[in-house]
Amino acid sequence: QVQLVESGGGLVQTGGSLRLSCAASGRTFSSYTMGWFRQAPGNEREFVASITWSGGTTYYADSVKGRFTVSRDSAKNTLYLQMNSLKPEDTAVYYCAARRGVLRTTTRNEYNYWGQGTQVTVSS
Repeated sequence: QVQLVESGGGLVQTGGSLRLSCAASGRTFSSYTMGWFRQAPGNEREFVASITWSGGTTYYADSVKGRFTVSRDSAKNTLYLQMNSLKPEDTAVYYCAARRGVLRTTTRNEYNYWGQGTQVTVSS
């Protein structure tokens, strides 16, 4: 049973930083792609970033490129999202997700497993 548990959310001022973590368990993720999505009130859940667990290939939404960095620590089975230069429009619940395979996709329905989410609030 795959389990994804996010942590690290909170309240931060505009221009500040946060690092989200996602502890993954339940199987070997070497053939998986891990992703971060977010959902603001009234909005659809949208893609933020992804990384292939084995090769470390990353991909970002244009809205976060240059500000956010996705990484993983295979020894700890943990996924990270370093968020810098945060803006009020980054306010959302952030979700960790996993999908089998390494083809790049930003489509939420392509991801098989989801965490419960962690709230990020950026004040102006």
